[in-house]
Amino acid sequence: MSYIDVTGKTTEEAIANALAQLGMSRDDVSVEILAQAKSGFLGLGASPAKVRVTYGPDEATMDDVVLPTFEKPVKKEAAPKKAAQPQPKKDEAKKPAEKKPEAKKQEPKKAEPAEKGDSAPVKPAAEENLPLCEDKNAQRITAFLTGLLQHLESDAQVKVYEMEKGRYKVILDGDKLGQLIGRRGETLDAIQQLTNYALNDKGEKRIRVQVDAENYRAKREASLESLAAKVAGKVTRYRRSVTLEPMNAYERHVIHAALQDTAGVTTYSIGTEPNRRVVVAYDRESR
Repeated sequence: MSYIDVTGKTTEEAIANALAQLGMSRDDVSVEILAQAKSGFLGLGASPAKVRVTYGPDEATMDDVVLPTFEKPVKKEAAPKKAAQPQPKKDEAKKPAEKKPEAKKQEPKKAEPAEKGDSAPVKPAAEENLPLCEDKNAQRITAFLTGLLQHLESDAQVKVYEMEKGRYKVILDGDKLGQLIGRRGETLDAIQQLTNYALNDKGEKRIRVQVDAENYRAKREASLESLAAKVAGKVTRYRRSVTLEPMNAYERHVIHAALQDTAGVTTYSIGTEPNRRVVVAYDRESR
């Protein structure tokens, strides 16, 4: 694993400079804030923001990098000595040894919210098994989004599914949907917020609408869970807290839920919207 230290007028500018130098996306690296930008007084004492961006394979050692790697240490145990086995008879030697299947046990993972106010993530449903919804709410959702997409000069089609009573999922279907997703889903989140505001502004029974395109929500959730595992490995190995970049309530919930059963770490949020961040801290008592 390798890293670079980059400065900028703000933390976001420093991260953008590092990504431009590496030619990588934000999801391919890990960022640690070394110093916040200081404006000083009348220009005196000002200092830029400084970040350390780690990238590359996880197998690097401390001789290669200063920042910790993401993999949790695994203790190697000496292989038990094999007991001497009797030589098979000639007739038995011809028979191939039978392999016994290994049963894999997998414990179910809880998904309780770790932060008040963070909405629970909606798992991607098999839309092909659900009929298109055409009730009154679905018609209102379709009308609003169709008009909004026209203003955005998009030809995407609106497909509405009712996941459960009062909760709808919208799939935007079409070509070149990148402009509707935006950088790390910011445009898609804005479309979703506008839709919820528009559908719930008349004081009627509230409904929840999730808007997705190109299965972005599921991909983003998987990326965040992978990031959480890597950061947890770094925290438990080097016993130091890591503050993640600003995230919305849904993304923060994914991080909290992914690490709530991980020994040696605890998570909490700091800051105010829209710059609220998750801190992954070392928890000595949980080990």
